[in-house]
Amino acid sequence: MLPLQGITVVTLEHAIAAPFCTRQLADLGARVIKIERPGVGDFARGYDERVRGLSSHFVWVNRSKESLALDIKEPASAEVMDRLLEKADVLVQNLAPGAAARLGLSHEALRGRFPGLIVCDISGYGNDGPYRDKKAYDLLIQSESGFLSVTGSDDEPAKAGCSIADIAAGMYAYTNILAALIERGRTGLGRHIDVSMLESMAEWMSYPMYYSFEGAPPPPRSGASHATIYPYGPFAAGDGKTVILGLQNEREWVVFCERVLERPELAADPRFSTNSRRSAARAELRALILEVFSGLTAEQVVARLDAARIANARMNDMADLWAHPQLRARNRWVDVQSPAGRLPALLPPGIARADQVVMGGVPALGEHTGRILAELGLGASPNGDDDVRS
Repeated sequence: MLPLQGITVVTLEHAIAAPFCTRQLADLGARVIKIERPGVGDFARGYDERVRGLSSHFVWVNRSKESLALDIKEPASAEVMDRLLEKADVLVQNLAPGAAARLGLSHEALRGRFPGLIVCDISGYGNDGPYRDKKAYDLLIQSESGFLSVTGSDDEPAKAGCSIADIAAGMYAYTNILAALIERGRTGLGRHIDVSMLESMAEWMSYPMYYSFEGAPPPPRSGASHATIYPYGPFAAGDGKTVILGLQNEREWVVFCERVLERPELAADPRFSTNSRRSAARAELRALILEVFSGLTAEQVVARLDAARIANARMNDMADLWAHPQLRARNRWVDVQSPAGRLPALLPPGIARADQVVMGGVPALGEHTGRILAELGLGASPNGDDDVRS
């Protein structure tokens, strides 16, 4: 029996934050009923067509869910929502600011009728405060949270290459829902969860934030290098490939000089004798490292680093990640069904085997509408098709 088997989640979601949260609940066995606008669906379905005609974003965060096409703005939907929530344990929504409340789907409006219901709101800035009604997208929150101020190079900031603010909010929604389910097991009562993207990213900015405590200068933007530890970052080898390496302490610095650079005298060089001095003189030290690495291939550099037990990594691209030997050796890939046929998907972190998790299909828009309506005793939609509209 899976951890969340028997738990039903109803979700009014789009984009990434809420879908990522609910997909993880589905991974652990929860039944997730995703309500989508008839004919259009979650707008993330249209972000791109990179996965055999399907959206890369949608495929990633929507497997194992049931799609119910329902126009929640129409009166015909009210009975469907009531019957769904009678059976539901959790309601998740990341609609536009204030939309859920206007639809009568706030925790305040629902808790009298459904006292055991856990209601999780995910928004850019939270349910109150001066920013409550501002629209928020991932890049905007990366900027508002200060993430862009410490990411990139001296010349310009850079956004994260994945939806980091959405992912952060989705993770906190997921963990708060798990905690609320445990709490409900003791009290019998649901609760309201208010997760904001800004607060999620602010938590993740803890090191740069405290580094800048009481008006101190923030860590400088340093590209793919570490802002305050050196050498820690990318270095080109003689074959044009790049190796990332990182030193954490003075013992490793001595070993790096002796066994990787084969320049033991550098370990005692006063320019580089502490991390602060190495960081201040990083241009000089970088030139010395690149001089040695220029005579080696990336494989040879990695071999030296591994022999010296210096942490390192190859700078992989997405093709390298698809083919990563560690993921393959640990059997992390399984196939899931989709409207475009079977697609590879990664097992969730922490899950050892495919039989410990649900790896269901990516739903077509409205794929489960008829079945869900029949289950609720409502029969066909007013239009006689699988969509519920007025």
